[in-house]
Amino acid sequence: MTLPNRLYLKIYLAMLAALIIAALIIGVVWRHTFEGGFLRGQYAQLAAEIATELLPAQPAGGATLHEVLQRWQRRTHASLAIYDASHRLLAAAGPGVPTLPPRQSESGWLPTPHGPPAIALKLSDGRWLVARHDHRRPRQPLGFVLSLGLIALLMAALAYPLARRLTRRLERLQTTVEQLGAGDLSARALVQGNDEVAALARSFNRSAERIESLVRSQKTLLANASHELRSPLARLRMTAEALSGNAPGAQRDHLRQDIAELDQLIEEILLASRLDSGAAPPLRDAVDLTALLAEECARAGASLDAAPAMVMGDSTLLRRMLRNLLENARRHGGGSMVQARIERDDAQWRILICDHGPGVPAAERERVFEPFYRLAGLSEGQGGAGLGLSLVRQIAQMHQGEVACLPRDGGGACFEVRLPAAVAGNDEV
Repeated sequence: MTLPNRLYLKIYLAMLAALIIAALIIGVVWRHTFEGGFLRGQYAQLAAEIATELLPAQPAGGATLHEVLQRWQRRTHASLAIYDASHRLLAAAGPGVPTLPPRQSESGWLPTPHGPPAIALKLSDGRWLVARHDHRRPRQPLGFVLSLGLIALLMAALAYPLARRLTRRLERLQTTVEQLGAGDLSARALVQGNDEVAALARSFNRSAERIESLVRSQKTLLANASHELRSPLARLRMTAEALSGNAPGAQRDHLRQDIAELDQLIEEILLASRLDSGAAPPLRDAVDLTALLAEECARAGASLDAAPAMVMGDSTLLRRMLRNLLENARRHGGGSMVQARIERDDAQWRILICDHGPGVPAAERERVFEPFYRLAGLSEGQGGAGLGLSLVRQIAQMHQGEVACLPRDGGGACFEVRLPAAVAGNDEV
């Protein structure tokens, strides 16, 4: 049997176990202290004096003593008997009265072969009063054990909300931690009380504020640095154009390529910074994905086989995603034709961009989506800016989609993007 994984259930079960143990201890103490001890000391002396006063004196005759016992028997439903000092029976009322043992010298319990034990009480005048409850009479429905059970149930009912309240704050704190881990840097825990859980929530809030401040500073620095690079880059482009007439053709081409790559890198850094900061536009527009891909395929010289496809999102971001995939396939495709395809897969559109290049090793198919990751064996020029595929994954995830790198039959690589189909009313488009 395994313990439950929920903390509030563990606390609740621990409380129940403590209640059960306490009930058992109370029952044992009651039986040995009250049941076994009330006939000793002052309690026994008091009971003996009261019985002596109520019972007729022994010389009054057996008939009168018998009548008193019968009247007590009708009231208490107990079997009663009076013995003299020599343990001789004087009067009795009720069935099944046990015999007083000759060796009985003080008040106490008398064991019986059947039914409940009898009580032998030594009176102050030397006589003995023996009583046993009539076992044939049904017992009262609410006995001591039942009372303990009801008390335990009541305590259990009160303990559950207490245990739940103790752990509900921990569950809220866990939810807040998960929100922070998912990228919501503004998530803060609700602080209640002054106990250890409240101290933990305050510590978490302080840590979250420091993390948010550091990340905000890093993003601001990155965005500002990328923006400031645009000015010297523009001046560099103008200078290169002015000097291009005097430079050899190969140098002019390399210079233009370096400037273009630098410009693309800055643009992708700016876009990645905006996406990380949550500054992306709302994805509420219906976008003709087939039209976007057709335009980008015409620009990249790729073939297209696509069905009409509509998705909900931002056309600018989706165009950037498709362009990055096509440029990546053209760069690593070995100069061969790049193939693009859109097909339906249940409630999703499946976009495939395939090339005929060397492909991506299985161990690196996930790492190619990391920022600035470069496949082994590629030169600086072949590797591109290093953020293209990372942006593809960011844009796909923003549109509730996913992207994967797959092997192509016959060699090469295929990049697969899955996006949910647009829904108009209750009908999918």
